Amino acid sequence: MDVLVIGAGFAGLYMLHRLRGLGFTARVLEAADGVGGTWYWNRYPGARCDSESYYYCYSFDPELEQEWRWSERYPGQEEIRGYLEHVTDRYDLRRDIELGVRVASAVREDDGWVVTDTEGRERRCRWLVTAVGCLSAANVPDLAGLADFAGEWHHTGRWPHEGVDVTGKRVGLVGTGSTGIQAVPVLAESAGSLTVFQRTANYSIPARNAPLSEAEMAATKADYPEVRRLQRASTNGHPYLVSDVDVLDLPDDERRALYEKAWDRGGLRFRAAVKDVLSDPAVNASASDFLRDKIRETVADPETAETLTPRDHPFATKRPPIDSGYFETYNRPNVALVDVKADPITSVTPGGLRLESGVEHELDVLVFATGFDALTGPLLGIDIRGRDGVALRDAWADGPRTHLGLGVAGFPDLFTITGPGSPSVLTNMPTAIEQHVDWIADLLVRLRETGEHAEPTPEAEEEWAARVQEAADATLLPQAASSWYLGANVPGKPRVFLPFAGGMNHYRQRCDDEAASGYPGFGLRPRGESARSA
Repeated sequence: MDVLVIGAGFAGLYMLHRLRGLGFTARVLEAADGVGGTWYWNRYPGARCDSESYYYCYSFDPELEQEWRWSERYPGQEEIRGYLEHVTDRYDLRRDIELGVRVASAVREDDGWVVTDTEGRERRCRWLVTAVGCLSAANVPDLAGLADFAGEWHHTGRWPHEGVDVTGKRVGLVGTGSTGIQAVPVLAESAGSLTVFQRTANYSIPARNAPLSEAEMAATKADYPEVRRLQRASTNGHPYLVSDVDVLDLPDDERRALYEKAWDRGGLRFRAAVKDVLSDPAVNASASDFLRDKIRETVADPETAETLTPRDHPFATKRPPIDSGYFETYNRPNVALVDVKADPITSVTPGGLRLESGVEHELDVLVFATGFDALTGPLLGIDIRGRDGVALRDAWADGPRTHLGLGVAGFPDLFTITGPGSPSVLTNMPTAIEQHVDWIADLLVRLRETGEHAEPTPEAEEEWAARVQEAADATLLPQAASSWYLGANVPGKPRVFLPFAGGMNHYRQRCDDEAASGYPGFGLRPRGESARSA
């Protein structure tokens, strides 16, 4: 066939829809038994999007925008998966999706790709598109004794579909990133006891989630053209722009009032309340201090509040979570906090977790909210081999190199949606996905017409890698030493800043320039001609 797409989440579904409309023959291979990608697998308690529902959705069809009705300000996992099921059926995508097919390898042969699944079945295509997601390879800590744990343990990214009954049980949760912050309040409601094992204290903003009224939905639907315009013009794909207020010029009382107003509104927009929060250390310090004060105001026990207060990284340099009662949960009598930076976990015992000090916490249920092997993990989980049999894992041994996050030198006619080196996880994902898919689709049309191959040049990769690092260095983002943006959550992973931090708007223009100038970074060449001879 013309194109094989790996993954049936937001990216894979839209890619299939675009390919169909352009007359390509295409199939989507999906490991899960249903569509949804991230939102198929992540069913942990409290799983919810941190972008608001009215723009965490597709923009390619105004009719779809008008017919779908979101129920809450921040959609939960079940509602998002329902939306993607609706999209799948509305555009008759299911007939070209193979579910329950896990790809084992993809090998470049002659003028195309041979894709083999874990059952040994082969499929051939001219172009291969990965839509495997940025956060889909679960990161389970390699702890001694885990196999001997007498209770049950689960990773939040692979939560059982039937749920986990923690009623009255002793629950331990490891990890306080976005996922842990969502899960803690929900688990605490029914667990007999909940012990949270925290390595890194985190900032968090209240989500202020609430049902959406008919009037609110009607106003949003009437305003969609402007919403979409703002998304495409913004730094991170959200429908609002960063304020031009210089908070350091404000008197103390006005500064506090500004932050309080942003706090009361809640959500990710807090980051946009003032300018330069991610580039000016003094501005960031003022926002960080405000958030630290809020933790101390909320958590009753001073020692617990101090442990929960971040001091090792500036605000928003790690993924900034939003929450529904996270800090308040530590005032419950059945919730305890353990600082595993001060006293690390050494092993899992049949009865629970043992710390370096020798203290053992007895548990019935162990929950790993330890995130993912982000951006590169989903791609390296497949044995992808390009020209001359070179493995992608070897090509990326010192960290990923791509051109625009869309392709890799040595891997002709392979396209990576939201790959490393693209804005991806620093944006509202549907916005980034649609831009990627549309750009790839346009290039595929050209390749079909001309018979050319597309393969990034090493020079283009080098130039883009330098641009990615330069964009990161212009911000405070690299200062969060433990951030998964740097791969720091996965032992042995090369320390490279993975996404492009220069802004979605600037990235979009860079991609448009690449296309307008004839794709020079993709080394287009006649079919059958090798990159070396070219």
